[in-house]
Amino acid sequence: MLSRTRVKICGLTTPDTLDAALEHGAAFVGAVFFARSPRDISPEDARPLFERARGRAGIVAVTVDADDDLLSRIGAHLRPDFVQLHGRETVARAHQVRTLTGAGIIKVLAVSTAADLEAADGWADHVDHLMFDAKPPEGSDLPGGVGASFDWAMLGGRSYRHDWFLAGGLTPDNAASAAAISGAPLLDVSSGVESAPGVKDAARIAAFLKAVA
Repeated sequence: MLSRTRVKICGLTTPDTLDAALEHGAAFVGAVFFARSPRDISPEDARPLFERARGRAGIVAVTVDADDDLLSRIGAHLRPDFVQLHGRETVARAHQVRTLTGAGIIKVLAVSTAADLEAADGWADHVDHLMFDAKPPEGSDLPGGVGASFDWAMLGGRSYRHDWFLAGGLTPDNAASAAAISGAPLLDVSSGVESAPGVKDAARIAAFLKAVA
């Protein structure tokens, strides 16, 4: 890789793991606001935790078809740099979210086959970053963070208006190869740096970041 791949550590809920992400050079840190996720946190609890990251890494609020009330609370308490849209949001809704929160937008596109990448064309001019994540297994209650992956080679050679994220099934062991195969300038990891669902592991966070340094 010609330049260091930047990383987002997502679903952080504790000071020690957030500090591990910052200490080892995460470019982004994420808080999940989705009740069905084992990583769910309230905007009120996220505020003091993530304030330690302000100015050191981009703060990302991960949402799934969030309503106006939740988005307003996120904007008021967390004051994120970006809101990540992980549901069925439309372009029009993305603009509403930007207005409600004052934050940039990351839109997640679920990928299984190369045809799924075509959805990026309708989003590229409306967001700050795209994220390509694996479609979750059928019947999953979660849109991401389940360790599923897809053929990273489908993204090789593609370019978009803004730097984009690769997500899904990434671990300290495969992060470097995933970046090389896909050409992704940004990687997003959650379950791949956990010891149990929703339980981040500081050592695995450090190992992931070192793998792509």
